[in-house]
Amino acid sequence: MYVDEDLLKEITKRVIEEINKKQKTDNVPSYFIENGIAHKGKNIKEVVIGVGPAFGKHIKKTINGLDHKDVIKEIIAGIEEEGMVPRIIRVLKTSDVAFIGKEAALLSGSGIGIGIQSKGTTVIHQKDLYPLSNLELFPQAPLLNLELYREIGKNAARYAKGMMVKPILIQNDYMVRPKYQVKAAIMHIKETEKILKNAQSIELTVDL
Repeated sequence: MYVDEDLLKEITKRVIEEINKKQKTDNVPSYFIENGIAHKGKNIKEVVIGVGPAFGKHIKKTINGLDHKDVIKEIIAGIEEEGMVPRIIRVLKTSDVAFIGKEAALLSGSGIGIGIQSKGTTVIHQKDLYPLSNLELFPQAPLLNLELYREIGKNAARYAKGMMVKPILIQNDYMVRPKYQVKAAIMHIKETEKILKNAQSIELTVDL
């Protein structure tokens, strides 16, 4: 198997830099308030937004520099514009966006959930689907802007209402992967460090 030694050295260097900065960033107050164990909702109008272990707490921005608070604000706005009710949880047992989305869907009163990693990768999930299946997946986080996050919220709400939904189209950019590869690896490592195996998800409120 071919290994890009220069890339490996760069990742190692950046990881060390991130570890050295870790104490500073972890001490910055989070605008997410944790409110105990998250339970399955009973409101059929509910759409649950599941965020990763480090989202808005140990990591504050997506891979392309969007503030997590702004991202959540737009997703919430999209859900509410469709007349549905947003709810936020933090998934602690995984950093995989598919499983974050699945957990959100399982705890959602409507059975529809949105999963989002700290780097911004997002999925719309449904409670009866296998974890690696989904309703819509947005894997190229660097291409996602606030307008698109709002549309993701809208589409999730439309699925929850049982509507015929037109998937969101995002143009692929094949230069994104090499450009952001190192940063994506570092963010994934940092989020994965915050996993608490077998931990229950936490109910969140956010000060918008």
